[in-house]
Parts: sequence; structure tokens; C-alpha cells
Amino acid sequence: MSMQRRFLFLVNPISGTTSKAGLPLLIQQKMTAAGVDYAIENTVASGDYSFLEEKVRDFTDIIIAGGDGTINSVVQALRHHPVSFGILPSGSGNGLAFSAGIPKDAGRALDIVINGQPQATDAFTINGRFACMLCGLGFDAQVAHDFANAGKRGLTTYIRKVVSNFWTAQTHPFVLENGRDSLQLDAYFISIANSNQFGNQFTIAPKASLKDGLLDIVVMLRQSKWSVLLQTLRQVTGLVQLQSIEQISAEASVLYFQTNAIRIHNPSGALLHVDGDPADSSHLFDVQLFPGAFQLIYP
Repeated sequence: MSMQRRFLFLVNPISGTTSKAGLPLLIQQKMTAAGVDYAIENTVASGDYSFLEEKVRDFTDIIIAGGDGTINSVVQALRHHPVSFGILPSGSGNGLAFSAGIPKDAGRALDIVINGQPQATDAFTINGRFACMLCGLGFDAQVAHDFANAGKRGLTTYIRKVVSNFWTAQTHPFVLENGRDSLQLDAYFISIANSNQFGNQFTIAPKASLKDGLLDIVVMLRQSKWSVLLQTLRQVTGLVQLQSIEQISAEASVLYFQTNAIRIHNPSGALLHVDGDPADSSHLFDVQLFPGAFQLIYP
């Protein structure tokens, strides 16, 4: 006999810029109306959720009120349990939630948690580190590192970091290996995308899907900064076509292709972010898709 639904809400009180003061009352109202039993816990700054290993067995659904970094930590820790994950987007970017069609409005997101359908959702690993949404090397990772040290959260701070880094950004040498083929190139950034966006509806991989068993690789190659702006606009607006592995060339402006695994040599030690959070870099990255890694509740 299946367990009656029981929700465990994990609330990050400091994610994003919006106060969470009214969220417990809203959760209570929605859960009472739906007749669903629930509990609320605060997230932990360490990202270590091993303390929930026993408690999670009493719940069917884990609902995360936080941003992409919090989602990464919780899903990574608890995905081996037979639970579904829901999201109440309350981070600075909310890239995974927006890619899944989950709105930022807490009331509407709670309705999806209650009435939506859990579906198998891909993830991936980079040098064994779990990722739900998107990893980046180079420019966007520099922005992520600066944003993490800014002291202030929110979209305005993020945009300031993008602008302050853009005109001084330099390319990095990389070697991409996909199967038996390799390609040497200089690039401003490499995005490894499971979701279609960085967050805040800023699309970088318009063809990406959380459920297609593929990763979208976007490489912004060496070119003028004005050309970078134009090519980024094309990615954001979806005016791009996927390239086959055979079509990719270091002579292009942008590489955009799909794969389920890739190896990246990073001899200059370009910075790395994982799901928007700064991460330790390496001179070599092995990236592997993890199909159907967890159950996510969709609209």
C-alpha cells in the first residue's frame, strides 16, 4: 500500500532577496486546504543534509524553497530515497525551476507541488561532482565567483558583476574531447547545460531539456566583444541551430552541440561554477550525463 503524501519543506532563509517571513503561513494554508501533512525545516549553510537521512523516510515529497545551489545540495544528498522533489523558487537566478516551468510566485508554485506530476529528470556529474542545472568555465564562472563574494544578492548585483567583468574578460585555451575526436580552441566561456538558462529567464542553451538524456554544450569562441554580444543575443532569443559533432569547428563564433559525455582540458585553470555556485577548478574535467537522476514535480 502506498504511503499517503507527506511533505517536508526545506526553506533557505537567506536565498535571493525576498523575505521568507510569510512563507510558513502560506504553506500552512495551502497544505491544510489540500489535506496534506507536512513539516518545515531550515536549510543548512554547510549543504550537508545527512542529518535528514532518517527523517526523510517518513516523507513522500521534499519541497525546496531556495535557489539552484540549495536544490543541488538537497537533491544530491537525498535523491537515492524514493521521494519526489518540488521547488518553491526563491534564489537569485532560479534557473532549474524556470527551465521546468515553475513560476516564482510562491502560491502558484505550491499549487504545482500539490497538483503537478513527478517526472524523471536528468542530472550530470563533472569530475564526480553532482550538478542539476548548468556548469560553466571561464567568464560566467568568474561572475559566479565575484557574485558569491559580493555581500549582496539579487539580480541587480549579478548584472553589475556581469558588466564589470565583460570588457576585461580574456579567452582561455581549452581542448574538447568527444569520443575519438578532439578540438583545440580559445574561448571566453564553456557552458555545460542541462537546463536551458543561467537563470532569470536568461537563455543560453535554447534547445536544452531537463528530460532528453543529453547535455547542451555552448562554447563562445575568441572574437570581438561586440560580436560576443551579438552571438549571446542569438542564443538568448533562440535564433540558433544545434550543430552535429561533425560540424563543430574552431573557426566558428559559437559552438552549440549536444552530447551525453565530454572531456575538457583546461590548461590555464579557468574558473568553474556548478549550478551557479563557485567550485574548485581543475586542469581536466570529465563530464557524464546522469539520465533520470531524480523525480521533479512539474506543472
